[in-house]
Amino acid sequence: MTTLTLPAPAKLNLFLHITGQRSDGYHELQTLFQFIDVCDQLSFTLTDDDQIALTPAIAGVAFESNLIVKAARLLEPYKSATSGVSIQLKKVLPMGGGIGGGSSDAATTLLALNQLWQCQLPLDKLAELGKTLGADVPIFVFGHAAYAEGIGEKLTQTTPETPYYVLLKPNCEVPTVQIFTDKYLTRDTPAIRISHALKLDGHNDCLEVVRRLYPEVDDAFIWLSQFGEAKLTGTGACLFMACSSKEEAERVKAAVPEKWQTWVCHGCNTSPAHDALNQWIAAQH
Repeated sequence: MTTLTLPAPAKLNLFLHITGQRSDGYHELQTLFQFIDVCDQLSFTLTDDDQIALTPAIAGVAFESNLIVKAARLLEPYKSATSGVSIQLKKVLPMGGGIGGGSSDAATTLLALNQLWQCQLPLDKLAELGKTLGADVPIFVFGHAAYAEGIGEKLTQTTPETPYYVLLKPNCEVPTVQIFTDKYLTRDTPAIRISHALKLDGHNDCLEVVRRLYPEVDDAFIWLSQFGEAKLTGTGACLFMACSSKEEAERVKAAVPEKWQTWVCHGCNTSPAHDALNQWIAAQH
């Protein structure tokens, strides 16, 4: 049977400004998304039945609530193939880390099954479907570093620098909803132009709220700040720091206390999922 294996990369918010709140409760924001080469891995194997199977199950997440399954369900009405799919997930990205693991898994599922089920949907349509699963899904569907506005859906492709980063995960999960509903969250940061964004003049408006609510993040932020400019990605819990070289990143990683998960990773302006999918498509022809 046909199998397609693709990565689902993490993302970093190089900055995150909250510029307002809409009447429906959603926040207006400005942010700069970049991928990193730390990834989950998903393998999709076509099956003779019309079922969707996913292994292993994720603890605490019901099958139909899993974004991978939801993404597959969204494509069922469009499939030309009569086959089902068996999906194997190799989970690397931590949940509640602000690096978009669930959204990336959903996007990789849309990209893979669009090919395997011969749905022939353009990226715009896949992104539109993906947006119903989460505001970050379209960035992974389009697969290019981008400056985002609105609620994160207005994307402009960008090419920020691609340094090596140290990525650090404190021992906690931060629910996005908790941060966005906190009364102390700054919601009136003045909007900036994309030229300023690319100079990385920004900050993360969620940082102070997360540090106050999660002492573990505060500890890790203070620790990482002794080596350079520590930043929070998304609503956290993950922190990251750009380094001048891979060697510098390795040195910082070697000093990280054992209680925290840590990675050395490289910034990517095109998604590893798209790179792998394009290689697979080329090999089919």
